[in-house]
Amino acid sequence: MTGIDPMNTPDLFDPDAETRSLEDQKAKDEPVYRKQVAYLFAHSEFYRKKLGEAGFKTPESVGGLDDLRNLPFTVKDELRASQAEHLPLGQQLAAPLEDIVRIYSTSGTSGSPLYIPVTQNDLKRWIHTSNRSYYAAGIRPHHRIVTTYNSGPFAAGAVHESMMALGVRMVPVGSGNTERLLTALERFKIQAIPGTPSYFLYIAEAARARGIDPRRVGLETLVAGGEPGGGEPTVRAQIEDAFNAKVHEVLGLGELSISMFGEGPEQDGMNFLARDYIHMELIDPSTEQPIPFEDGAEGEPVYTHLMQEGAPLLRFRSRDHVKVSMGPIASRRTGPRIRCIGRTDDMLIVRGVNVFPSAIREVVNDFQPDVSGQISVRPSKKGVQQLPPLKICVETAEGQAAEPGLAEAIETAIRARLIFTAKVELVSFNALPRSDYKSKLVDYSEAAS
Repeated sequence: MTGIDPMNTPDLFDPDAETRSLEDQKAKDEPVYRKQVAYLFAHSEFYRKKLGEAGFKTPESVGGLDDLRNLPFTVKDELRASQAEHLPLGQQLAAPLEDIVRIYSTSGTSGSPLYIPVTQNDLKRWIHTSNRSYYAAGIRPHHRIVTTYNSGPFAAGAVHESMMALGVRMVPVGSGNTERLLTALERFKIQAIPGTPSYFLYIAEAARARGIDPRRVGLETLVAGGEPGGGEPTVRAQIEDAFNAKVHEVLGLGELSISMFGEGPEQDGMNFLARDYIHMELIDPSTEQPIPFEDGAEGEPVYTHLMQEGAPLLRFRSRDHVKVSMGPIASRRTGPRIRCIGRTDDMLIVRGVNVFPSAIREVVNDFQPDVSGQISVRPSKKGVQQLPPLKICVETAEGQAAEPGLAEAIETAIRARLIFTAKVELVSFNALPRSDYKSKLVDYSEAAS
């Protein structure tokens, strides 16, 4: 694995990989992909059965990357079912248990947790991918970093090792320790923090409540991941203004790798930086047909491991909804860039209109400084399909009384931009819950069964 070459481009962690053309990348990935497919047939009972049932009996019958579109998708629920039926790690386990050095898990917010086994080689690839992404986002070896992710059980815990491999001076705090974090910011002149956008806003509120000006603690870079928001213009501006620091997004999936995407200094979308290790497709989530990577394209990324040993995945559906950028950028990174609009499993449908909670938040944030930016979508019934009006609780800004007509103005803006009818209920500052990890934008507590 390559690292920083002082004789090469100093602003790229891995210049060869990050500036490789898409054609050269595909040519490089082709033999590696075929080797991974052979590995699945040899070691993964899950994929031997799955591919066999789809009519693919040998690695040769699967073909190459151009034939990926003919293969079945993999979804999280079938992985969970396999683990429930075949303890401890399901039939997708493709390496001897004694070779597994970590067993991470997903949060289980949309079902029972999924356990993710990784070998030492898998972990090295995760770290290398993450180093590319964090370096793109502005973190450098000399920086002092506060880490707010807990070290386990979630895959984000591998961020600690990635940071150590990058050579930073680390102050581990973890989630739920805001007082300690504020002390660290003041005492150690921290230059960067990785965390969720929700937590960054919470830290700023907590600092001001304790008489600390977050703009003066010396932060330079805030690396936002774990949920959509860091790329929303109003959320980004709110965080950057609060800390007088730049916000850069990263994105990973626990089932695949940490921080597969990282946003560079241009702040023009997250570059795909898991190149060499993961192959990405883009599909229409409704028709499941491939979409070319073109400027402005929207769809759902689908991922295939190229070198994974523990539990490799083939055509794994991410359930993210993204918008793609492909134009040249100053850093010369060539991977597709994305902005995550939301998750399809968080999406609601109101009279035929697809509604992403993060898109609602973006509209509401246009009404700052009258609002705090905190929202809660309150569906009237369980499930995706909803009848209008969709109730949305919107929190007013600190010290602000609800201005006459504010709720109606927000409803009008939502109708104009998102094409559905909302019923906005204004609530006082701090009435909605804060989070030191991911914010929950949809609350079904008022929903009928």
